[in-house]
Amino acid sequence: MLRFSGRFEGYSLKRFQKDIVAGMVVGVVAIPLGMAFAIASGVKPEHGLYTVIVAGILISLLGGSKYQIGGPTGAFVPILFAIVLQYGFENLLIAGFMAGVILVILGLLKLGKIIKFIPRPVIIGFTAGIAVIIFTGEIAKFLGLRNVEKHESFYMNMREVVINLNTLSFYSILTAVVSLFFVLFTPKVLPKVPGALAGLLVSTVMATMLFPEQVVTIGSAYGEIPRSLPSFQFPELSLEKIIYLMPPALAIAMLGGIESLLSAMVADNMKGTRHDSNKELVGQGIANIAAPLFGGIPATGAIARTATNIKTGAASPISGIVHGVFVLLVLLLFAPYASLIPLASMSPILMVVAWNMSERKEFINILKIRNSDSAVLVVTFLLTVWQDLVFGVAAGILLAIITFIARMSKSFRIKKDVSESIVQSAAAAEEKHFQRSVSIYSVEGPLFFGSSNSLEDSILDKGHPPKLLILLMNKVDYMDSSAEGSLMTIVNRVHQQNGKVMIVGLQQQPRELLHKTGLFHKIGKKHFVDRPEQIFDVT
Repeated sequence: MLRFSGRFEGYSLKRFQKDIVAGMVVGVVAIPLGMAFAIASGVKPEHGLYTVIVAGILISLLGGSKYQIGGPTGAFVPILFAIVLQYGFENLLIAGFMAGVILVILGLLKLGKIIKFIPRPVIIGFTAGIAVIIFTGEIAKFLGLRNVEKHESFYMNMREVVINLNTLSFYSILTAVVSLFFVLFTPKVLPKVPGALAGLLVSTVMATMLFPEQVVTIGSAYGEIPRSLPSFQFPELSLEKIIYLMPPALAIAMLGGIESLLSAMVADNMKGTRHDSNKELVGQGIANIAAPLFGGIPATGAIARTATNIKTGAASPISGIVHGVFVLLVLLLFAPYASLIPLASMSPILMVVAWNMSERKEFINILKIRNSDSAVLVVTFLLTVWQDLVFGVAAGILLAIITFIARMSKSFRIKKDVSESIVQSAAAAEEKHFQRSVSIYSVEGPLFFGSSNSLEDSILDKGHPPKLLILLMNKVDYMDSSAEGSLMTIVNRVHQQNGKVMIVGLQQQPRELLHKTGLFHKIGKKHFVDRPEQIFDVT
Protein backbone atom coordinates (compact mmCIF):
# COMPACT_ATOMS: atom_id res chain seq x y z
CA MET A 1 0.00 0.00 0.00
CA LEU A 2 1.33 3.42 -1.01
CA ARG A 3 2.04 5.89 1.76
CA PHE A 4 2.03 9.62 1.20
CA SER A 5 3.37 12.48 3.27
CA GLY A 6 3.23 16.25 3.19
CA ARG A 7 0.52 17.65 0.93
CA PHE A 8 -0.51 14.12 -0.08
CA GLU A 9 -0.71 12.65 3.42
CA GLY A 10 -3.63 10.28 3.77
CA TYR A 11 -4.28 10.26 0.03
CA SER A 12 -6.64 7.57 -1.23
CA LEU A 13 -8.59 6.43 -4.28
CA LYS A 14 -11.67 8.29 -2.99
CA ARG A 15 -9.73 11.53 -2.77
CA PHE A 16 -8.30 10.92 -6.22
CA GLN A 17 -11.83 10.65 -7.59
CA LYS A 18 -12.68 13.99 -5.95
CA ASP A 19 -9.59 15.54 -7.51
CA ILE A 20 -10.59 14.28 -10.96
CA VAL A 21 -14.03 15.90 -10.69
CA ALA A 22 -12.71 19.16 -9.23
CA GLY A 23 -9.92 19.34 -11.82
CA MET A 24 -12.33 18.89 -14.73
CA VAL A 25 -14.72 21.53 -13.37
CA VAL A 26 -11.91 24.04 -12.90
CA GLY A 27 -10.59 23.13 -16.35
CA VAL A 28 -13.98 23.98 -17.86
CA VAL A 29 -13.87 27.35 -16.06
CA ALA A 30 -10.26 27.98 -17.08
CA ILE A 31 -10.77 27.54 -20.83
CA PRO A 32 -12.90 30.64 -21.52
CA LEU A 33 -11.03 32.69 -18.91
CA GLY A 34 -7.63 31.70 -20.29
CA MET A 35 -8.60 32.80 -23.79
CA ALA A 36 -10.36 35.95 -22.59
CA PHE A 37 -7.45 37.10 -20.44
CA ALA A 38 -5.02 36.46 -23.29
CA ILE A 39 -7.10 38.52 -25.73
CA ALA A 40 -7.50 41.33 -23.19
CA SER A 41 -3.71 41.27 -22.69
CA GLY A 42 -3.16 41.90 -26.39
CA VAL A 43 -2.10 38.37 -27.44
CA LYS A 44 -3.74 35.50 -29.29
CA PRO A 45 -6.20 33.36 -27.30
CA GLU A 46 -4.19 30.16 -27.65
CA HIS A 47 -1.39 31.67 -25.58
CA GLY A 48 -3.80 31.83 -22.66
CA LEU A 49 -4.54 28.12 -23.07
CA TYR A 50 -0.82 27.29 -23.24
CA THR A 51 -0.42 29.15 -19.95
CA VAL A 52 -3.26 27.25 -18.30
CA ILE A 53 -1.71 23.95 -19.35
CA VAL A 54 1.99 24.47 -18.61
CA ALA A 55 1.89 26.91 -15.71
CA GLY A 56 -1.27 25.40 -14.25
CA ILE A 57 0.28 21.95 -13.94
CA LEU A 58 3.61 23.18 -12.55
CA ILE A 59 2.08 25.58 -10.00
CA SER A 60 -0.01 22.75 -8.55
CA LEU A 61 2.86 20.28 -8.68
CA LEU A 62 5.60 22.50 -7.20
CA GLY A 63 3.84 25.29 -5.29
CA GLY A 64 3.37 25.70 -1.57
CA SER A 65 -0.43 25.71 -1.48
CA LYS A 66 -2.38 22.48 -1.51
CA TYR A 67 -5.33 23.86 -3.47
CA GLN A 68 -3.82 26.65 -5.58
CA ILE A 69 -4.90 26.89 -9.22
CA GLY A 70 -2.59 28.92 -11.43
CA GLY A 71 -2.95 30.50 -14.85
CA PRO A 72 -3.61 33.83 -16.58
CA THR A 73 -5.50 36.27 -14.36
CA GLY A 74 -7.28 39.57 -14.62
CA ALA A 75 -4.69 41.31 -12.46
CA PHE A 76 -2.10 40.77 -15.19
CA VAL A 77 -4.24 42.20 -18.02
CA PRO A 78 -3.30 45.91 -17.84
CA ILE A 79 0.37 45.30 -17.17
CA LEU A 80 0.76 42.64 -19.88
CA PHE A 81 -1.12 44.75 -22.40
CA ALA A 82 1.19 47.69 -21.68
CA ILE A 83 4.26 45.45 -22.09
CA VAL A 84 2.98 44.08 -25.42
CA LEU A 85 2.41 47.61 -26.72
CA GLN A 86 5.77 48.91 -25.58
CA TYR A 87 8.06 45.88 -25.97
CA GLY A 88 6.26 43.42 -28.26
CA PHE A 89 5.05 39.85 -27.75
CA GLU A 90 8.43 38.13 -28.00
CA ASN A 91 9.87 40.40 -25.35
CA LEU A 92 6.81 39.76 -23.17
CA LEU A 93 7.74 36.07 -23.15
CA ILE A 94 11.32 36.91 -22.21
CA ALA A 95 10.16 39.29 -19.46
CA GLY A 96 7.90 36.53 -18.14
CA PHE A 97 10.83 34.12 -18.13
CA MET A 98 12.96 36.66 -16.21
CA ALA A 99 10.10 37.25 -13.76
CA GLY A 100 10.06 33.52 -13.07
CA VAL A 101 13.75 33.59 -12.22
CA ILE A 102 13.17 36.54 -9.89
CA LEU A 103 10.34 34.71 -8.11
CA VAL A 104 12.52 31.63 -7.60
CA ILE A 105 15.25 33.83 -6.09
CA LEU A 106 12.73 35.55 -3.79
CA GLY A 107 11.48 32.17 -2.61
CA LEU A 108 14.99 30.81 -2.01
CA LEU A 109 15.81 33.98 -0.03
CA LYS A 110 12.79 33.24 2.20
CA LEU A 111 10.97 36.44 1.24
CA GLY A 112 7.58 34.78 0.86
CA LYS A 113 6.07 36.56 3.85
CA ILE A 114 6.71 39.98 2.30
CA ILE A 115 3.02 40.13 1.32
CA LYS A 116 2.20 40.80 4.98
CA PHE A 117 4.10 44.08 4.79
CA ILE A 118 1.97 45.49 1.98
CA PRO A 119 -0.84 47.57 3.52
CA ARG A 120 -4.36 46.34 2.81
CA PRO A 121 -5.50 49.73 1.41
CA VAL A 122 -2.76 49.42 -1.21
CA ILE A 123 -3.88 45.90 -2.18
CA ILE A 124 -7.55 46.91 -2.35
CA GLY A 125 -6.67 50.11 -4.23
CA PHE A 126 -4.71 48.45 -7.01
CA THR A 127 -7.16 45.52 -7.22
CA ALA A 128 -10.07 47.94 -7.69
CA GLY A 129 -8.01 49.88 -10.21
CA ILE A 130 -7.28 46.75 -12.21
CA ALA A 131 -10.99 45.87 -12.12
CA VAL A 132 -11.88 49.27 -13.61
CA ILE A 133 -9.29 48.83 -16.37
CA ILE A 134 -10.53 45.33 -17.25
CA PHE A 135 -14.21 46.34 -17.19
CA THR A 136 -13.80 49.45 -19.32
CA GLY A 137 -11.44 47.61 -21.67
CA GLU A 138 -14.28 45.25 -22.64
CA ILE A 139 -16.83 47.95 -23.48
CA ALA A 140 -15.71 48.16 -27.12
CA LYS A 141 -16.11 44.40 -27.66
CA PHE A 142 -19.45 44.36 -25.82
CA LEU A 143 -20.79 47.04 -28.18
CA GLY A 144 -19.05 45.63 -31.26
CA LEU A 145 -17.27 48.90 -32.00
CA ARG A 146 -15.02 49.04 -35.05
CA ASN A 147 -11.76 50.89 -35.71
CA VAL A 148 -10.94 51.07 -32.01
CA GLU A 149 -7.22 51.52 -31.38
CA LYS A 150 -5.72 50.28 -28.13
CA HIS A 151 -3.56 52.58 -26.01
CA GLU A 152 -1.71 52.31 -22.72
CA SER A 153 -3.53 55.37 -21.39
CA PHE A 154 -6.90 54.84 -19.71
CA TYR A 155 -8.04 58.26 -20.92
CA MET A 156 -7.11 57.51 -24.55
CA ASN A 157 -8.90 54.15 -24.45
CA MET A 158 -12.06 55.80 -23.13
CA ARG A 159 -11.73 58.45 -25.82
CA GLU A 160 -11.58 55.73 -28.50
CA VAL A 161 -14.83 54.24 -27.19
CA VAL A 162 -16.61 57.59 -27.27
CA ILE A 163 -15.49 58.64 -30.75
CA ASN A 164 -16.38 55.23 -32.23
CA LEU A 165 -19.81 54.84 -30.63
CA ASN A 166 -21.40 55.40 -34.03
CA THR A 167 -19.99 52.02 -35.17
CA LEU A 168 -21.76 49.90 -32.55
CA SER A 169 -23.29 46.63 -33.68
CA PHE A 170 -26.75 45.45 -32.65
CA TYR A 171 -25.71 41.84 -33.23
CA SER A 172 -22.70 42.16 -30.94
CA ILE A 173 -24.77 43.78 -28.22
CA LEU A 174 -27.40 41.02 -28.47
CA THR A 175 -24.68 38.34 -28.32
CA ALA A 176 -23.06 40.00 -25.31
CA VAL A 177 -26.36 40.45 -23.46
CA VAL A 178 -27.26 36.77 -23.94
CA SER A 179 -23.83 35.74 -22.73
CA LEU A 180 -24.10 38.05 -19.72
CA PHE A 181 -27.54 36.66 -18.85
CA PHE A 182 -26.27 33.08 -18.71
CA VAL A 183 -23.07 34.07 -16.91
CA LEU A 184 -25.11 35.67 -14.13
CA PHE A 185 -28.10 33.36 -13.82
CA THR A 186 -26.76 29.88 -14.63
CA PRO A 187 -25.04 29.52 -11.21
CA LYS A 188 -28.35 30.37 -9.50
CA VAL A 189 -30.36 27.79 -11.43
CA LEU A 190 -27.67 25.16 -12.08
CA PRO A 191 -25.00 25.70 -9.40
CA LYS A 192 -22.74 22.96 -10.75
CA VAL A 193 -22.56 24.46 -14.27
CA PRO A 194 -19.95 27.23 -14.71
CA GLY A 195 -21.71 30.41 -15.76
CA ALA A 196 -18.84 31.49 -18.01
CA LEU A 197 -19.05 28.26 -20.01
CA ALA A 198 -22.84 28.44 -20.32
CA GLY A 199 -22.75 32.05 -21.49
CA LEU A 200 -20.00 31.31 -23.98
CA LEU A 201 -21.70 28.23 -25.48
CA VAL A 202 -25.25 29.60 -25.72
CA SER A 203 -24.26 32.98 -27.18
CA THR A 204 -21.84 31.34 -29.64
CA VAL A 205 -24.46 28.88 -30.89
CA MET A 206 -27.01 31.69 -31.20
CA ALA A 207 -24.66 33.96 -33.16
CA THR A 208 -23.46 31.12 -35.40
CA MET A 209 -26.98 29.94 -36.29
CA LEU A 210 -28.95 33.21 -36.42
CA PHE A 211 -26.52 35.81 -37.79
CA PRO A 212 -23.28 34.21 -38.99
CA GLU A 213 -20.49 36.57 -40.06
CA GLN A 214 -22.26 39.51 -38.41
CA VAL A 215 -20.03 39.59 -35.31
CA VAL A 216 -16.26 39.47 -34.87
CA THR A 217 -15.10 36.03 -33.77
CA ILE A 218 -11.82 34.60 -32.49
CA GLY A 219 -11.25 33.10 -35.94
CA SER A 220 -11.88 36.32 -37.87
CA ALA A 221 -9.78 38.38 -35.45
CA TYR A 222 -6.89 36.03 -34.61
CA GLY A 223 -7.10 33.06 -36.97
CA GLU A 224 -7.70 29.41 -36.12
CA ILE A 225 -6.38 28.10 -32.81
CA PRO A 226 -3.75 25.35 -33.36
CA ARG A 227 -4.57 21.88 -32.07
CA SER A 228 -1.23 21.44 -30.28
CA LEU A 229 1.27 23.11 -28.01
CA PRO A 230 3.93 25.14 -29.79
CA SER A 231 7.42 23.67 -30.02
CA PHE A 232 9.88 24.28 -27.20
CA GLN A 233 11.86 27.46 -27.80
CA PHE A 234 14.43 28.93 -25.42
CA PRO A 235 14.53 32.75 -25.45
CA GLU A 236 17.50 34.60 -26.89
CA LEU A 237 19.03 36.35 -23.90
CA SER A 238 21.79 38.91 -23.79
CA LEU A 239 23.00 41.31 -21.12
CA GLU A 240 21.57 44.25 -23.06
CA LYS A 241 18.17 42.58 -23.39
CA ILE A 242 18.11 41.58 -19.71
CA ILE A 243 18.79 45.20 -18.69
CA TYR A 244 16.22 46.45 -21.21
CA LEU A 245 13.49 44.11 -19.95
CA MET A 246 14.27 44.26 -16.23
CA PRO A 247 11.56 46.89 -15.42
CA PRO A 248 8.66 44.84 -16.89
CA ALA A 249 10.13 41.63 -15.46
CA LEU A 250 10.20 43.16 -11.98
CA ALA A 251 6.63 44.40 -12.40
CA ILE A 252 5.44 40.93 -13.45
CA ALA A 253 7.31 39.28 -10.57
CA MET A 254 5.96 41.75 -8.02
CA LEU A 255 2.34 41.38 -9.13
CA GLY A 256 2.63 37.64 -9.62
CA GLY A 257 4.09 37.17 -6.15
CA ILE A 258 1.46 39.33 -4.50
CA GLU A 259 -1.53 37.72 -6.20
CA SER A 260 -0.27 34.16 -5.78
CA LEU A 261 0.24 34.62 -2.05
CA LEU A 262 -3.12 36.37 -1.70
CA SER A 263 -4.77 33.45 -3.48
CA ALA A 264 -2.96 30.98 -1.21
CA MET A 265 -4.22 32.92 1.82
CA VAL A 266 -7.79 32.72 0.48
CA ALA A 267 -7.39 28.94 0.15
CA ASP A 268 -6.06 28.75 3.72
CA ASN A 269 -9.07 30.67 5.02
CA MET A 270 -11.49 28.42 3.16
CA LYS A 271 -9.90 25.12 4.21
CA GLY A 272 -8.17 25.95 7.49
CA THR A 273 -4.77 25.01 6.06
CA ARG A 274 -1.40 26.79 6.00
CA HIS A 275 0.60 27.28 2.82
CA ASP A 276 4.37 27.52 2.50
CA SER A 277 4.83 31.02 1.06
CA ASN A 278 8.47 30.55 0.08
CA LYS A 279 7.77 27.26 -1.68
CA GLU A 280 4.82 28.93 -3.40
CA LEU A 281 7.09 31.63 -4.83
CA VAL A 282 9.55 29.00 -6.05
CA GLY A 283 6.74 27.01 -7.67
CA GLN A 284 5.28 30.14 -9.29
CA GLY A 285 8.76 31.05 -10.49
CA ILE A 286 9.44 27.67 -12.11
CA ALA A 287 6.00 27.78 -13.77
CA ASN A 288 6.73 31.22 -15.21
CA ILE A 289 10.13 30.07 -16.41
CA ALA A 290 8.58 27.11 -18.22
CA ALA A 291 5.42 28.71 -19.65
CA PRO A 292 7.17 31.15 -22.05
CA LEU A 293 9.20 28.25 -23.46
CA PHE A 294 5.89 26.95 -24.87
CA GLY A 295 4.33 30.29 -25.79
CA GLY A 296 2.61 30.91 -22.45
CA ILE A 297 2.16 34.34 -20.91
CA PRO A 298 2.89 35.13 -17.22
CA ALA A 299 0.75 33.25 -14.71
CA THR A 300 -0.08 33.48 -11.05
CA GLY A 301 -2.50 32.04 -8.51
CA ALA A 302 -6.08 32.59 -9.64
CA ILE A 303 -8.28 33.38 -6.65
CA ALA A 304 -11.65 32.59 -8.28
CA ARG A 305 -10.45 29.31 -9.81
CA THR A 306 -8.76 28.32 -6.55
CA ALA A 307 -12.04 28.94 -4.71
CA THR A 308 -13.91 26.90 -7.34
CA ASN A 309 -11.38 24.10 -6.91
CA ILE A 310 -12.05 23.97 -3.16
CA LYS A 311 -15.83 24.26 -3.48
CA THR A 312 -15.98 21.34 -5.91
CA GLY A 313 -14.22 19.01 -3.46
CA ALA A 314 -10.51 19.11 -4.34
CA ALA A 315 -8.46 16.99 -1.95
CA SER A 316 -4.88 17.65 -3.10
CA PRO A 317 -2.71 19.37 -5.74
CA ILE A 318 -3.68 16.54 -8.10
CA SER A 319 -6.84 18.51 -8.97
CA GLY A 320 -4.71 21.36 -10.32
CA ILE A 321 -2.68 18.94 -12.41
CA VAL A 322 -5.90 17.37 -13.73
CA HIS A 323 -7.20 20.83 -14.67
CA GLY A 324 -4.14 21.47 -16.84
CA VAL A 325 -4.28 18.04 -18.48
CA PHE A 326 -8.02 18.49 -19.15
CA VAL A 327 -7.40 21.80 -20.94
CA LEU A 328 -4.66 20.14 -22.99
CA LEU A 329 -7.06 17.40 -24.13
CA VAL A 330 -9.70 19.98 -25.05
CA LEU A 331 -7.08 21.92 -27.03
CA LEU A 332 -6.05 18.80 -28.95
CA LEU A 333 -9.62 17.70 -29.70
CA PHE A 334 -11.76 20.82 -30.02
CA ALA A 335 -9.47 23.76 -30.85
CA PRO A 336 -11.04 24.50 -34.28
CA TYR A 337 -14.45 25.10 -32.70
CA ALA A 338 -13.03 27.88 -30.54
CA SER A 339 -12.59 29.96 -33.70
CA LEU A 340 -16.39 30.35 -33.85
CA ILE A 341 -16.60 32.13 -30.46
CA PRO A 342 -17.61 35.81 -30.85
CA LEU A 343 -15.48 38.35 -28.99
CA ALA A 344 -18.77 39.82 -27.74
CA SER A 345 -19.46 36.49 -25.99
CA MET A 346 -16.23 36.79 -24.00
CA SER A 347 -16.50 40.45 -22.95
CA PRO A 348 -19.30 39.87 -20.36
CA ILE A 349 -17.22 37.10 -18.78
CA LEU A 350 -14.35 39.51 -18.12
CA MET A 351 -16.74 42.23 -17.02
CA VAL A 352 -18.20 39.93 -14.37
CA VAL A 353 -14.70 38.88 -13.32
CA ALA A 354 -13.79 42.57 -12.96
CA TRP A 355 -16.93 43.26 -10.92
CA ASN A 356 -16.23 40.33 -8.61
CA MET A 357 -12.58 41.25 -8.06
CA SER A 358 -13.28 44.95 -7.47
CA GLU A 359 -13.32 44.67 -3.64
CA ARG A 360 -16.12 47.26 -3.76
CA LYS A 361 -17.42 46.63 -0.23
CA GLU A 362 -13.96 46.86 1.34
CA PHE A 363 -13.23 49.90 -0.82
CA ILE A 364 -16.31 51.73 0.47
CA ASN A 365 -15.65 50.70 4.08
CA ILE A 366 -12.13 52.13 4.01
CA LEU A 367 -13.40 55.33 2.38
CA LYS A 368 -15.91 55.74 5.23
CA ILE A 369 -13.10 55.73 7.78
CA ARG A 370 -11.75 59.02 6.33
CA ASN A 371 -8.24 58.68 7.69
CA SER A 372 -4.79 58.10 6.23
CA ASP A 373 -5.82 54.63 5.03
CA SER A 374 -8.52 56.26 2.92
CA ALA A 375 -5.93 58.54 1.34
CA VAL A 376 -3.62 55.59 0.59
CA LEU A 377 -6.54 53.71 -1.00
CA VAL A 378 -7.61 56.60 -3.23
CA VAL A 379 -4.07 57.46 -4.34
CA THR A 380 -3.28 53.83 -5.21
CA PHE A 381 -6.58 53.40 -7.05
CA LEU A 382 -6.37 56.60 -9.10
CA LEU A 383 -2.73 56.17 -10.07
CA THR A 384 -3.30 52.52 -11.01
CA VAL A 385 -6.09 53.56 -13.37
CA TRP A 386 -4.64 56.77 -14.78
CA GLN A 387 -0.92 55.95 -14.71
CA ASP A 388 -0.06 52.27 -14.30
CA LEU A 389 -0.11 49.51 -11.72
CA VAL A 390 3.55 49.71 -10.67
CA PHE A 391 3.43 53.47 -10.18
CA GLY A 392 0.16 53.19 -8.26
CA VAL A 393 1.44 50.48 -5.92
CA ALA A 394 4.76 52.26 -5.34
CA ALA A 395 3.03 55.56 -4.58
CA GLY A 396 0.52 53.84 -2.29
CA ILE A 397 3.23 52.05 -0.31
CA LEU A 398 5.29 55.25 -0.04
CA LEU A 399 2.28 57.22 1.20
CA ALA A 400 1.45 54.41 3.65
CA ILE A 401 5.00 54.52 5.02
CA ILE A 402 4.92 58.30 5.40
CA THR A 403 1.56 58.27 7.18
CA PHE A 404 2.70 55.40 9.41
CA ILE A 405 5.83 57.31 10.40
CA ALA A 406 3.76 60.39 11.15
CA ARG A 407 1.34 58.33 13.24
CA MET A 408 4.14 56.64 15.18
CA SER A 409 5.86 59.96 15.74
CA LYS A 410 2.69 61.33 17.30
CA SER A 411 2.54 58.34 19.65
CA PHE A 412 5.96 59.29 21.03
CA ARG A 413 5.91 61.25 24.31
CA ILE A 414 8.68 62.82 26.35
CA LYS A 415 8.01 64.97 29.38
CA LYS A 416 9.64 66.02 32.60
CA ASP A 417 8.64 63.51 35.26
CA VAL A 418 6.64 64.86 38.21
CA SER A 419 6.55 61.68 40.28
CA GLU A 420 6.64 62.82 43.91
CA SER A 421 8.85 59.99 45.11
CA ILE A 422 11.44 60.60 42.43
CA VAL A 423 11.42 64.36 42.98
CA GLN A 424 11.94 63.87 46.71
CA SER A 425 14.77 61.44 46.02
CA ALA A 426 16.23 63.90 43.55
CA ALA A 427 16.13 66.69 46.13
CA ALA A 428 17.90 64.44 48.63
CA ALA A 429 20.45 63.58 45.99
CA GLU A 430 21.05 67.25 45.20
CA GLU A 431 21.82 67.89 48.85
CA LYS A 432 23.96 64.80 49.01
CA HIS A 433 25.88 65.72 45.87
CA PHE A 434 26.44 69.39 46.51
CA GLN A 435 23.28 70.65 44.86
CA ARG A 436 23.98 68.85 41.61
CA SER A 437 21.24 69.71 39.04
CA VAL A 438 18.90 66.80 38.31
CA SER A 439 16.52 66.44 35.33
CA ILE A 440 14.09 63.55 35.05
CA TYR A 441 12.35 62.71 31.76
CA SER A 442 9.68 60.11 31.13
CA VAL A 443 9.97 58.66 27.61
CA GLU A 444 7.08 56.75 26.03
CA GLY A 445 6.58 55.14 22.63
CA PRO A 446 8.89 53.91 19.85
CA LEU A 447 12.22 55.69 19.52
CA PHE A 448 13.04 55.76 15.80
CA PHE A 449 14.11 58.21 13.10
CA GLY A 450 10.67 59.83 13.16
CA SER A 451 10.86 60.64 16.88
CA SER A 452 14.59 60.87 17.65
CA ASN A 453 14.73 64.61 17.01
CA SER A 454 12.01 65.16 19.61
CA LEU A 455 14.12 63.33 22.20
CA GLU A 456 17.21 65.40 21.43
CA ASP A 457 15.39 68.73 21.23
CA SER A 458 13.41 68.21 24.45
CA ILE A 459 16.54 67.63 26.50
CA LEU A 460 19.25 69.75 24.87
CA ASP A 461 17.22 72.81 23.92
CA LYS A 462 16.74 73.70 27.60
CA GLY A 463 20.17 75.31 27.82
CA HIS A 464 23.03 73.57 29.59
CA PRO A 465 22.46 69.83 30.09
CA PRO A 466 21.91 68.74 33.72
CA LYS A 467 24.61 67.24 35.91
CA LEU A 468 22.39 64.22 36.39
CA LEU A 469 20.00 63.21 33.59
CA ILE A 470 17.50 60.47 34.42
CA LEU A 471 15.59 58.85 31.56
CA LEU A 472 12.61 56.66 32.48
CA MET A 473 12.45 54.32 29.45
CA ASN A 474 10.38 51.39 30.65
CA LYS A 475 7.70 52.29 28.06
CA VAL A 476 10.11 52.31 25.11
CA ASP A 477 9.92 48.89 23.45
CA TYR A 478 11.77 49.77 20.24
CA MET A 479 14.78 51.88 19.30
CA ASP A 480 16.53 52.23 15.94
CA SER A 481 20.00 53.46 15.04
CA SER A 482 18.80 57.03 14.45
CA ALA A 483 17.43 57.20 17.98
CA GLU A 484 20.62 55.59 19.28
CA GLY A 485 22.55 58.37 17.55
CA SER A 486 20.42 61.03 19.23
CA LEU A 487 20.90 59.35 22.60
CA MET A 488 24.66 59.26 21.94
CA THR A 489 24.61 63.03 21.30
CA ILE A 490 22.75 63.61 24.57
CA VAL A 491 25.17 61.41 26.53
CA ASN A 492 28.18 63.19 25.01
CA ARG A 493 26.78 66.62 25.92
CA VAL A 494 26.10 65.55 29.50
CA HIS A 495 29.55 63.99 29.83
CA GLN A 496 31.15 67.18 28.51
CA GLN A 497 29.63 68.92 31.55
CA ASN A 498 31.05 66.20 33.82
CA GLY A 499 27.53 64.91 34.29
CA LYS A 500 25.98 61.47 34.35
CA VAL A 501 23.11 59.74 32.54
CA MET A 502 20.91 57.23 34.33
CA ILE A 503 18.49 55.01 32.39
CA VAL A 504 15.61 53.28 34.16
CA GLY A 505 13.72 50.18 32.96
CA LEU A 506 15.44 49.74 29.59
CA GLN A 507 13.69 46.97 27.64
CA GLN A 508 15.37 44.10 25.79
CA GLN A 509 15.50 45.39 22.19
CA PRO A 510 16.90 48.84 23.06
CA ARG A 511 19.35 47.22 25.53
CA GLU A 512 20.63 44.84 22.83
CA LEU A 513 21.04 47.73 20.39
CA LEU A 514 23.04 49.79 22.90
CA HIS A 515 25.26 46.77 23.61
CA LYS A 516 25.97 46.31 19.91
CA THR A 517 26.84 49.98 19.36
CA GLY A 518 28.91 50.30 22.54
CA LEU A 519 26.75 53.07 24.00
CA PHE A 520 25.76 50.80 26.89
CA HIS A 521 29.38 50.64 28.08
CA LYS A 522 29.89 54.34 27.40
CA ILE A 523 27.04 55.19 29.74
CA GLY A 524 28.26 52.59 32.23
CA LYS A 525 26.61 49.39 33.36
CA LYS A 526 25.95 50.73 36.87
CA HIS A 527 23.92 53.59 35.40
CA PHE A 528 21.22 51.21 34.13
CA VAL A 529 18.68 50.30 36.80
CA ASP A 530 15.34 48.51 36.74
CA ARG A 531 13.36 50.71 39.15
CA PRO A 532 13.38 54.44 39.95
CA GLU A 533 14.18 53.90 43.67
CA GLN A 534 17.50 52.31 42.66
CA ILE A 535 18.70 55.49 40.96
CA PHE A 536 20.28 57.24 43.93
CA ASP A 537 21.95 54.14 45.29
CA VAL A 538 24.60 54.59 42.61
CA THR A 539 24.73 58.37 42.00
